[in-house]
Amino acid sequence: MDIGVQENQLSELKLKCNHIRQQIIKMVHHAQSGHIGGSLGATELVVSLYYHLMKHRPDDPLWPQRDRFVLSKGHCTPVLYAVLADLGYFPQEDLWTFRRPGSHLQGHPYQPKTPGVEATTGALGIGFSTALGMALVAKQRKEDHYYYVVCGDGEIQEGEIWEAAMFANKYKLDNVIAFVDRNYLQTDGNSEDIMPLDPLAPKWEAFGWSTFEIDGHDIGQIIETVTRARDCQGPVMIIANTVKGKGVSFMENAVGWHGGVPSQEDTDKALTELTNGA
Repeated sequence: MDIGVQENQLSELKLKCNHIRQQIIKMVHHAQSGHIGGSLGATELVVSLYYHLMKHRPDDPLWPQRDRFVLSKGHCTPVLYAVLADLGYFPQEDLWTFRRPGSHLQGHPYQPKTPGVEATTGALGIGFSTALGMALVAKQRKEDHYYYVVCGDGEIQEGEIWEAAMFANKYKLDNVIAFVDRNYLQTDGNSEDIMPLDPLAPKWEAFGWSTFEIDGHDIGQIIETVTRARDCQGPVMIIANTVKGKGVSFMENAVGWHGGVPSQEDTDKALTELTNGA
């Protein structure tokens, strides 16, 4: 895909984000279960990757030359499933089976069953380390594709993350571009109260990663930074500052919406806000 972004493309991507957010709200309300706040907050990241930056083919999910996306913060499947369905990896109506027994759309990504899902994730930290192992094999085979990984900021409190960070630097994995979805909120509260992470950029730099810090809701900035990251000689971490619950006023920066389920009234109010903001 073209790595630049034109004004008309930017407008289309913003509209796509709005649509995906509406699908997230509907999906979690219908299931009466799911992680809504982080999914809304990560929407620009996932949309920018799938609709503009990544090489992939919805009609051929196992195309060998595709870029790989791994959702390490695996609880935020609503945003991933909404995007995959919209692109045609599976039928839209499957979204209404989210978290139902027997559905291929479980609460966390399950690679064997869901078209477009590259790795089974959920236990925090495992998606990141899995993606780096996959990236090493790709380098050894001289394959030409990228591994894009989205981690949560609460997730990177896990020791497994930092072991994997050392691994990526050792093997100079220049086919890895990762993101920390930095919204400062996790299930128990503010990350800085639970296990402080700041200053975050110097930590990644000390582990040998090229590091950028961006506004995670600025699509143009996301695209520009990923484009620059492709020229780095080694793994890249992009710290994306985001707002949990982005796009719905009463969900923004509210820790209760980490895993909160919207009532019918909440759903109607949220969809009205998003529709009026489209």
